[in-house]
Amino acid sequence: MPVPDSGNCAALGYSLESGVPFEMAFVRNHYVGRSFLQPSQLIRDFNVRVKLNLIGELVKGKRVIIVDDSIVRGTTCKSRVNNLKEAGAKEVHVLVSCPPHMNPCVYGIDFPDRSKLMAANHSLDEIRKYLNADSLAYLSQEGMVAATGLPAGEFCMACYDGNYPVPYDPLVDKHIIERRRALVESLGEALAKEELQPELL
Repeated sequence: MPVPDSGNCAALGYSLESGVPFEMAFVRNHYVGRSFLQPSQLIRDFNVRVKLNLIGELVKGKRVIIVDDSIVRGTTCKSRVNNLKEAGAKEVHVLVSCPPHMNPCVYGIDFPDRSKLMAANHSLDEIRKYLNADSLAYLSQEGMVAATGLPAGEFCMACYDGNYPVPYDPLVDKHIIERRRALVESLGEALAKEELQPELL
């Protein structure tokens, strides 16, 4: 079963190749965005709870394989695994249709810095235990490229292997506007306080 909508195509392909039945046990709320893009853990947790609704009758008493496109922080996947087990799934196996995200994207995709990426800081078994899954497997980088039918050089793989195709200055990243705004605001506050100081001369 896929985690919709991002896991739909990979789950369908896996089902066709393996013979494991395809079920849409999660129904997505299309008015909630990507949870990993949210600025705080509290908002991410809330979005995860309202993003997908489970049809429990499709999983009760079954061994379930869920297919998703990625695990960034692990918030969504952990919640899905727990939902399935609470609904009576005997086992929950997680398949991810891309390699582990090991590095942030500096070109505009809003992945967090490396310290917040699950796969950059934990082993496969540690991630599996965190997710409460019975097994966990990622598609290899080679397998992902092979699935496209295009040469590897056609793609940026920096978030997987750390090889950034275009040099970048880490001080001039996608957060520079926020940092500059904070600096301007703090300078403005300092000037305002200075104006309130009595002149001695």
